[in-house]
Amino acid sequence: MTLKTPLRPALAGLLLVLGLPLSSAQAQPVTERLPAASADAHAAKPAPYDARLLRMAEIVGSVTYLRTLCADVKAGEWRADMQALIDREAGAEPDRKARLTAAFNRGYRSFASVYTSCTPSAVLADQRYRDEGATLAAEIVSRFGN
Repeated sequence: MTLKTPLRPALAGLLLVLGLPLSSAQAQPVTERLPAASADAHAAKPAPYDARLLRMAEIVGSVTYLRTLCADVKAGEWRADMQALIDREAGAEPDRKARLTAAFNRGYRSFASVYTSCTPSAVLADQRYRDEGATLAAEIVSRFGN
């Protein structure tokens, strides 16, 4: 099935606003093991857009699963883009990195428990999540971008 992708350009815009060009995204798995958190990481003040960013990570996780399920040849790019976003946003903050990774994985697993094949319902869910993600990315950029 051919799927439209309004969220991916929005995610690219979000990466650019946060200072990371989409082309430099590393194709590392989002499910990597994280180092133990230090005392300084616990003291880090959350960014004002963290709740939105966590929701974005969950949406991208869901879309990644659905795209993989529906045999989208670019499904791996979603994971790589999310990894780039996590790397840029979390940097040396292991707790924040763990929260973003957990949100991505939660989104991925939530659909893995429901869909085992690419159905019209899965395609519709993908479209709705991409629409929500595009809106969320535009909101983050317009409200918190430089």
